[in-house]
Parts: sequence; structure tokens; C-alpha cells
Amino acid sequence: MPDMIKVSNMTKDYGEGKGIFDFDFSVKQGECFGIVGTNGSGKTTTLRHLMGFLKPDSGSCSVMGLDCLKDTKEIMKNVGYVPGEIDFPDVGSGTSFLKIQAEFLGVKDKEYIKKLADMFGLDTDAPLKRMSKGMKQKTALVAAFMAHPKVLLLDEPSTGLDPLMRDTLIELILSEKAHGATILMSSHIFKELDDTADRVLFIENGIQKDIVTKSELCDELPSLYRLGFKSDDDYDSFIRKTHLSVEHESRGNLHIDIAADSSQLGILFGEMSRYDMRYMKFKPFTLERYYTEVFEKGGRKSA
Repeated sequence: MPDMIKVSNMTKDYGEGKGIFDFDFSVKQGECFGIVGTNGSGKTTTLRHLMGFLKPDSGSCSVMGLDCLKDTKEIMKNVGYVPGEIDFPDVGSGTSFLKIQAEFLGVKDKEYIKKLADMFGLDTDAPLKRMSKGMKQKTALVAAFMAHPKVLLLDEPSTGLDPLMRDTLIELILSEKAHGATILMSSHIFKELDDTADRVLFIENGIQKDIVTKSELCDELPSLYRLGFKSDDDYDSFIRKTHLSVEHESRGNLHIDIAADSSQLGILFGEMSRYDMRYMKFKPFTLERYYTEVFEKGGRKSA
């Protein structure tokens, strides 16, 4: 698959350690690529470069083979973009804004625009200036998705959305991905990226720390198993005697989390057989756990 998004040794130095430094990654056609990091780590700066709004101090970036600085107008016609900070032009209502956007993008299917608005429970007739943060976010999402773009650049796209609408957004992202769209999405919500991303770039204070492929990480980190006990005595005895790594203890709930790879399952089941258990649950791999294990506890070298 060709690279639809390419960032090559890109740096934007705002001084005092702020900015992005030597970012280097690419996103394949049809891939969903996530960027995760705390506020101020460089997520928005990266996406603004890809839209041609910022000029890097060094390095370069391209979208669909188009130079992000030289071909900004062409990129804007082919990319669905949700900015991190939404500031609509003074054009009256949401309907007026979406009409202008549709004309710019050459969108003919007005029914799809209405379908998107209905999905998000958006009243497009509301004045833009009076919209809540959540309504503005929904308007920006409709504008970004309305043309079924080849590339979606989404900067914290679920900001201001309630959990139900966040699930709607995830379904929409997966639908566009299934139809071949290439998606780059920044987020600080691990679950969004767990549900959508093929690979994830971890950044910290403007430094590219690691690019991970979720399918590979499932094998790299030991699996977690939650064990529930029926008695305090069994709970205490297991913790004292186990040969496995106890990742989390909850005496009030009489459960613990055990880390065990495939070679240790025999040991785990053997130890469990000596006790009166309430349950054992497998805890699926999550990016949040990876972040905790690697970046908070330390463990993997930078990319």
C-alpha cells in the first residue's frame, strides 16, 4: 500500500522546549493511525502542518503525495479535517456553514449531510455563535465526513461529545475506514484508539517516543487475568504463595490481577486449583496498559 501521509524529520521549535522535534512517520492507504499524548505534547501542531497551516523549521510533510505547503488548497479539497480548536466563520447558522463547505468540496449528496446530522442529533439551523461546544464539534464532524474524503485528519474529534455520541463517531470512523479512507486521529482517550487504530504513535513533550502496532503488542506484553476469591484467607494465601506477577490487588473486592504469558498458564491454573475461586476473567490488551507499563514504569526504548 502507498503512503498517503508522510512526515519526514519534521521539526517546529517554539522555544523553551515547546514544539515538535524530528517527527518521522508515514500512514498507509486505508490505515487508521493514532497519535496519543498529553495536552501540549504536539498533536495539534502535527495536524496543522499536514493541513499546510504551519511551516516546519526543518523537514517536510505530504498528504496523497502533495506537498503540504505548496499544495494546501488541493489538500483541503480532498481531506476531511476536524481542528482541535473550532472557530467557525461568521456565516449565520450551521446550515449556511455546511452549505458553503459542501459547495467548496463539490458535494452533491445533500441527503448524506442530513443523515450525518441526524446521526449526531445536530440541529443545523441553530446559529453558530450560540452553539454549545458539543454542537460545534458535531457540526465540524459533519463537515469533515460529508464528502467521503480519501483522507481524514481528526484532532481530538470526540471533544465535547457524550459517551453515546462518541460511540457513534467510532462507528463512523470504522465505516469510512472499511470504504478505504486513510485516517490520522489524535486523542488522549485510549479507548477511541483501541477501537479504531491499526498503529499508534506515542508522543511526549514534542518527542516521538514509540510507534506501536496493536496486533504485535498483544503478543509482546503478558496477558492479564483477574482472579476473584470467595474468602479472605484464600485471597491472602494466594498472594503470599504465587510464583506469578501480581499487577493489582483489591482486598475489598477480593480480586487480583495476574500477569502471565502463554508459557505460564499451566502454573496459573495449578495455583488456582488449590483455592475456592469465584471467577477468572481475561482482561484484553489495551493501549492504556501499554502506556502504563512502558512510559510510566519504563521499559521500551524510544522510536
